[in-house]
Amino acid sequence: MAKLNIKPSTIYCHDNLEILQGINSNCIDLIYLDPPFNKNKTFTAPIGSASEGASFRDIFREEDVKTEWLRSIMQDHPALYSLLAGIKDYSTSYNYCYCVYMAIRLIECNRILKDSGSLYLHCDPTMSHYLKLVMDVVFGERNFRNEIVWHYYNKYSAGSRIFGRNYDQILFYSKTSRHTFTPLREERDKPVRQLVRENVAGVLKNKRDADGKLMYRQSTDKKVDAVWSIPCIQPVARQYLGYPTQKPLALLERIIKASSKPGDLVLDPFCGCATACIAAERLDRRWVGVDVSHKAYELVNMRMKRELPNHDLFKPEASFTTIPPNRSGKDGNGVLRKFVYVISNPRYPGEFKVGVAADVKKRLSSYQTSDPDRAFKIEFQFKTKYFDEIETFIHHAFQNKHEWVQGDLNEIVKAIKAWVPGKGIGNP
Repeated sequence: MAKLNIKPSTIYCHDNLEILQGINSNCIDLIYLDPPFNKNKTFTAPIGSASEGASFRDIFREEDVKTEWLRSIMQDHPALYSLLAGIKDYSTSYNYCYCVYMAIRLIECNRILKDSGSLYLHCDPTMSHYLKLVMDVVFGERNFRNEIVWHYYNKYSAGSRIFGRNYDQILFYSKTSRHTFTPLREERDKPVRQLVRENVAGVLKNKRDADGKLMYRQSTDKKVDAVWSIPCIQPVARQYLGYPTQKPLALLERIIKASSKPGDLVLDPFCGCATACIAAERLDRRWVGVDVSHKAYELVNMRMKRELPNHDLFKPEASFTTIPPNRSGKDGNGVLRKFVYVISNPRYPGEFKVGVAADVKKRLSSYQTSDPDRAFKIEFQFKTKYFDEIETFIHHAFQNKHEWVQGDLNEIVKAIKAWVPGKGIGNP
């Protein structure tokens, strides 16, 4: 297991992709994501609310898709690249751009999860069907666990020609089949005064809920299924902040209880008003949040003091940083290296596939699926931080068509080994 290189109880104020890319592999227990839903509009907290000043843009355009994202997906996840290309051909430009934006981040989420870890992706019918396909490719269809329906009652009324929409979806995937999971039973909070009226004896545990009411929590015999009826936060509630997409603590507490243990590390890469962080703190889990706005840091500290029933006033506030972590140890000290490979097939003498991949055997397997004879063969592989530059040089130095390079194998290999920064050829 990799050494943890991020500090718990910290809000990273930065683009979450750079934070995810800087986290060591296999060190996170649970990830909850509540990303933009591709609603094609900007959300802003109302003036006078606790979240005043918070705003995020839920609009995705071609200029938001970076070339290096697509190149990385093409090199290391060819099946995902093909899926995205299909979405681009079939759907709208903004749906394609959104899927690329999410795909490059979900790849990193999968990498940093422990083998016992899980991910819950919050979405709605706007993009849930696209995200399910992306998740099937990134995590593997066999690691899909549930589509959870969060039913939040009658928030939206029915239109004249449609049924009312009163639910979101949460896609639950695990890293492997050995994921942490605790079956839950439905719980009901009753005010202590009601229990006294009902002459209930043996009250074992009193607590205050997120809105400050003294409650007694009772477990029922009903197991929690995949439809969760949890009300939206009302403006009169203590936990209400006015944040445009705020989720109730009860929703996050259920996720954290089911898929983590006390002391585990919970990560929210789109932490917004920090509900996942607060829920993790309430349940004795460690947590890290990421958001592009410093407002998340203000809100998490405010909420720790206001909403945690047994919060120690002398406990330090959450940490804040804008500096991404650097991957260490086997993850390469922050320097990304990939293989430049040469792959052959006897059907095409004098032609070779020259490309880049983090895992050449995985790339070979993707080629083999298109060949009934499975005759592709790895001829050469060379790991370097200059993988993009070398691949570009080889495709300029030899005749080529797409990924196929024409020439003598020994000459191609010699050219790869002889490449030097700034010169193209020379000593490796």
